[in-house]
Amino acid sequence: MNEAAQLAELLGVAVRAVTDVGSSHAWTLYRAVLADGREVFVKAAGDRAEVFRAEAAGLRWLAAGMPELVPEVLAVNERMLVLPWLSQAAPTSAAAERFGRDLAALHANSPGSFGAPWSGWIADLPLDNTQFDGSWSRWYAEHRLAPYLPRAAADLGRDGTRLLERVIDTIETLAGPTEPPSRIHGDLWSGNVLWTAERALLIDPAAHGGHRETDLAMLALFGAPHLDRIRAAYHETHPLADGWRTRIPLHQLHPLLVHVVLFGAGYRTRTLAAAAAALAA
Repeated sequence: MNEAAQLAELLGVAVRAVTDVGSSHAWTLYRAVLADGREVFVKAAGDRAEVFRAEAAGLRWLAAGMPELVPEVLAVNERMLVLPWLSQAAPTSAAAERFGRDLAALHANSPGSFGAPWSGWIADLPLDNTQFDGSWSRWYAEHRLAPYLPRAAADLGRDGTRLLERVIDTIETLAGPTEPPSRIHGDLWSGNVLWTAERALLIDPAAHGGHRETDLAMLALFGAPHLDRIRAAYHETHPLADGWRTRIPLHQLHPLLVHVVLFGAGYRTRTLAAAAAALAA
C-alpha cells in the first residue's frame, strides 16, 4: 500500500496528491492534499509506533495547557503522524513577543508532577518519563542526566565523566529556588519552533512535567530568532527566579549529553564547559 492509500485509510478521506518534502532522522516527510480540500503534514516511517504515539501524546498534553501553541493531532498510528499543514513565515518581533507570553502561559499550567504518563523519546533515544512528586533537581539528575552518562563516557573521557558525576552529586545546591512542575516542550531548540505570519507553534516535543527554565535554556543553546524579545515577554508574563541566567548551563546539560550520545566527541568540549559553568554558578 502506498503513502496516499495508507493516509486515506487512516483519515477516512480520499487523498488527491502526496508530495515528498524531505526527510529527518528516520522519517520521511510529506505534504498531502485531501479530497475535502485540506492540506496536511505527514511524518512517516516503517514502524515507529512508540515514537509517533509519544509525539502525539506530547502534543495533546501540551494542548491541554495552551491549545493555541501546538498544531492539532489529526491522526496517528504505527506508521504515520498527521498534522495540519501550516504555512511558514519569517519570524517577527511581534510573533516572538506573543510566543514569549504563550510559552509563559503554558509553563504556568502545572501538570502536578515531574515526568509524564507515557514513555518518551528525544530523536532516536528513549526518555525516562517516570513521574515523581519530589524535587526537580533529583528528578533531572536521575532521569535526564544519569541515563545518558554511561553511553557518553567514552567520548567524555574519565575526567569529563567525573565532572558530570559531580554535577549529579551536588545538583540540589545548583538548581536554584524550588518551583512547581511546569508543562514543558522538553526539546525546544529553534528547529522545533514553527513560525507562521501570526505566531509561533511548537512541534516535535519531548514533552513532560519539568522545570520551565529548561525550555528557555534550550532556546538559547543553538540560538533562536528574537530570543531577547521572547525572554522579555516571558519574564513580563511569568517572572523568572533570580539567578536564572547562571543556571542556563545546568539546563543545557541534558540536550548536550544527548548530542554526545548521538553524534560523538564533537560535543565534548561544549558539554564539559556547561558542566563546569553549572558547578561554578
